[in-house]
Amino acid sequence: MEYMKHHCADIFKCYSTSAMQIDGKWHYLFATEDKGVCLDFSDDFKLNGTVWEGPGGTMSIVPIPGKPNQFLAVQEFFPTFNAPNAKIVWAEYVDETWVIHPFIDLPYVHRFDLLHRDGVTYFVAGSLCTSKQDRDDWSDPGKILVGILPDHWTQPMELKSVKDKLTRHHGYSRGKWEGKVAGFFTADEGVFALVPPGEGDLDWNVTQLMDRRVSDISVFDIDGDGVDEFITIEPFHGNAYVVNKLIGKEYVEVYRYPGELDFAHVVWGGKLNGVPTLLGAARRLNKELFMIRYDETKGFVTTVLETGFGPSNIFVVNRQHGDHILVCNREQGEAAVFTTKG
Repeated sequence: MEYMKHHCADIFKCYSTSAMQIDGKWHYLFATEDKGVCLDFSDDFKLNGTVWEGPGGTMSIVPIPGKPNQFLAVQEFFPTFNAPNAKIVWAEYVDETWVIHPFIDLPYVHRFDLLHRDGVTYFVAGSLCTSKQDRDDWSDPGKILVGILPDHWTQPMELKSVKDKLTRHHGYSRGKWEGKVAGFFTADEGVFALVPPGEGDLDWNVTQLMDRRVSDISVFDIDGDGVDEFITIEPFHGNAYVVNKLIGKEYVEVYRYPGELDFAHVVWGGKLNGVPTLLGAARRLNKELFMIRYDETKGFVTTVLETGFGPSNIFVVNRQHGDHILVCNREQGEAAVFTTKG
């Protein structure tokens, strides 16, 4: 694969990224986890403008289905690991300006998503914990919280817990489970698939699929056999990047990244320029960003794209003439985009 890196901006502790199209134009968003900005770039890496100057503390940014100029985002997730004042804000792009509205207070919210099923958009979120006495206190575990997203930010949203007692409840990936749209949540207790109710269903379905300590997850069929693998980082902010394959009724490790990792934090699976691909990264030691592809003869083939920058999160934009990888190089304080071919 050919690739080239493009520097967008210096953003201290750049942590969260996403992308959306508005009036046919791409907007690439990058935000800090510290106190500070979220910036908006064009797909040729020029600054469109500032989404917000603060407060910052952004863990996740999620475009709203059916509302092409709007997204939800976490704010005020600080100080690190201890964020009782975290909240979700509702952003909309109006007259070439971003307008930010308060939406819902949600202490310790780390990952969240919007799942659409049978005409309903569901809000799903994972709280890292429920309360803390200090940074290292994990005695009050987190929860999976769900609700129905209202049509407008001024309308209330009622949340309920569908799963509790999730320690270091950190990771999330969207995927499918048993043919239905699902959210996959991770914690020390394992991996859980959350399926929103469809027409005729009475309630949410939560199924435990693994019982190992998992920090982060992506759900993707990397070997092309028609069954999704679980690609995991283990344990919390751990040193193992693992591909788990469903063999019988159990997910079994079939590959482990061979390099030495510390504070692994990025796991992504999908098609990159039409080719099934995994991406991963770590925030300490070599601070590498790497790519994995599966070859029927050679098995898993790894390519290191960059070292020394320590990514926290990525977002892939599939494009007609070469996909873009949006990279939050948290340890270097950089927002960057990799253009790719092949």
